[in-house]
Amino acid sequence: MNRRNLLVGAAAAGGVNALPKTVWARTGRSANDRVRIGMIGVGMRGRVLLRELVRREDVEVVGLCDIEHWTLDRAVEQFVAANKPSPRLWTGSDQVWREMLTSGDLDAVVIATPWEWHTPMAVAAMEAGVAVGCEVVAGVTLDDHWAVLRTQQRTGTPYMLLENVCFRRDVMAITRMVREGVFGEMIHLEGGYQHDLRHVKFNAGVVGEAYGGGVEFGARGWSEARWRTQHSVDRNGDLYPSHGIGPMAVWANIHRGNRFTRLTSYASKARGLHDYVAAEGGQAHPNAGVKFRLGDVVTTSIACADGTTLRLTHDTNLPRPYSLGFRVQGEKGLWMDVNKSIHIEDQSPAHQWEPAQSWLERYDHPLWSRFADQAAGAGHGGMDFFVIHAFIEALKAGSDMPIDVYDAVAWSAITPLSEASIAADNATVDFPDFTEGRWRDRRSPFDFTGA
Repeated sequence: MNRRNLLVGAAAAGGVNALPKTVWARTGRSANDRVRIGMIGVGMRGRVLLRELVRREDVEVVGLCDIEHWTLDRAVEQFVAANKPSPRLWTGSDQVWREMLTSGDLDAVVIATPWEWHTPMAVAAMEAGVAVGCEVVAGVTLDDHWAVLRTQQRTGTPYMLLENVCFRRDVMAITRMVREGVFGEMIHLEGGYQHDLRHVKFNAGVVGEAYGGGVEFGARGWSEARWRTQHSVDRNGDLYPSHGIGPMAVWANIHRGNRFTRLTSYASKARGLHDYVAAEGGQAHPNAGVKFRLGDVVTTSIACADGTTLRLTHDTNLPRPYSLGFRVQGEKGLWMDVNKSIHIEDQSPAHQWEPAQSWLERYDHPLWSRFADQAAGAGHGGMDFFVIHAFIEALKAGSDMPIDVYDAVAWSAITPLSEASIAADNATVDFPDFTEGRWRDRRSPFDFTGA
């Protein structure tokens, strides 16, 4: 399998020197050897990714790290079921991951911990020469993002943001259509994270202990409610941008001849989380008095160097069906995933939508055509197979990461930039050029130009 088939597509000619420095190599082992991987964080999300690693024959999971013994026990069950050797377990303190990273046992690490740990763990891994596959987001503050970037540039250790939506089947078909000019020149793109997470942000308890009402978070919560909800108390901005912005950045050629230049964000009033607590736990519940800073709907407009405009939405605190709300609009037509429809001038009925499915089938991406059976049963409709597959195959081939460090920090930096815009009465803020001018000449392994 060559690089074109293994990743999302071949890198276009030229621009190689403008890619982030990658000098990392697994010395002393052939390309056919298994990649030795550790995982930090084996909670609910971590175990979904772990399942994809365990079932690969080219991967040896040699270490698992978590502060919770019970979730490590759950993770080990996957190895027993697969009849594979159990990995070494690292636990006992919230800093024990540092020992795992410097143990000399790892080629790579997958980080699936609460957001505030992503930057220090990724930086320490790259310093130790351990390649990083990091769950979204890349960091919390703008300084976090610069730290990740500068460490990767200095060490040359591979870093990939594990943004799985870029590998969604319809998204990849649309990527192919964009590359082949079906929509014409890109004009405007929309997307976001629109997902009712009230049941995730509050939970009834921890492992065998119930704490009334299902509206607890922090130390009395369970799973993501232990840490994620506090961000909604303390912060106001687009807290989770990459599911929406990742595909849009691919379609807009960000860092491959284009870049984000300016950003403006707005936040609505905050009502949803309070209403949920009051309805589930009663007005007398202590959490009914918590003041949540996060607006229920955060909208961010982004300008690009080539004149393309983007609109990103974060909407997780109100009752709603799940949707990423993608809209791809070019000179020749548009696609929208909410109504699963498309309109292409001179090909669709005049002024009418038509179902998009036949177009998506016609432009189905070769990766999905080839690996759909292997992706069956993987998390998030198969997307998790493809994001792990891309990470592992890039490591084996010594290729540039399909979602590299420049993508990671730019997509994720939308969070602190949106916070700054909202805090400054919706001021327009300049978007940092993390590539320092390299965006004009870079080319991408994520680019697709044909089968």
